[in-house]
Amino acid sequence: MMNIILIAPPAAGKGTHSATLKEKYGLSHISTGDLLREVAVKDKDIADKIAKGELISDEIVYTLLENKIIEINSSKGHIFDGFPRTLNQAIEVDNILKKFNQKVDVVIYLDIEKDVAMKRVLGRLTCSNCGEIYNIYRDTFINENHCNKCNSILIKRNDDNEETFTKRFNTYLEKTQPLIDFYKNRGLLKNVKCQKTQEETFKLIENIIRELK
Repeated sequence: MMNIILIAPPAAGKGTHSATLKEKYGLSHISTGDLLREVAVKDKDIADKIAKGELISDEIVYTLLENKIIEINSSKGHIFDGFPRTLNQAIEVDNILKKFNQKVDVVIYLDIEKDVAMKRVLGRLTCSNCGEIYNIYRDTFINENHCNKCNSILIKRNDDNEETFTKRFNTYLEKTQPLIDFYKNRGLLKNVKCQKTQEETFKLIENIIRELK
């Protein structure tokens, strides 16, 4: 059993690296962003907050998180993608995991420069069918504006714009430093400097995982 928390600014690659960890180590991937977007389909208030880059109340996220852990019932562990973001949330994650006789094993901080992250956001496209993520500054396409895997239309998320990104990034800087200090003081924090490619960055992450085994 291994529980990993990934914390990082927007567009640092949490989703990409979480998916790779899931595939390689059999861990379940719990993304609060994905959970909230699922709920947003039925809840206009949450949908509006997400579109504006505003944070959702902790109580809603706690409930979604605990229910997801129960639903998955993983024997190998979880990757928490995008949560916790604050000190209070970190404490509550500990409390939730204790209910399942689990704990946080490592916290990986993906460190990325703001201008690099913004370029990733503004160039990001997502497959409308399979969810594969592309970037116009990095990827080439077999059929323009179509997914290379399933040939479905690529779309741009409503919140992938400069104004929303800047607000989200600044909120991250304001709220996350106490969280980083909290995990650092507990000896759980591992800093990973984002490299030019996701593959190079994942090699650094994998080195950390090997140390846990």
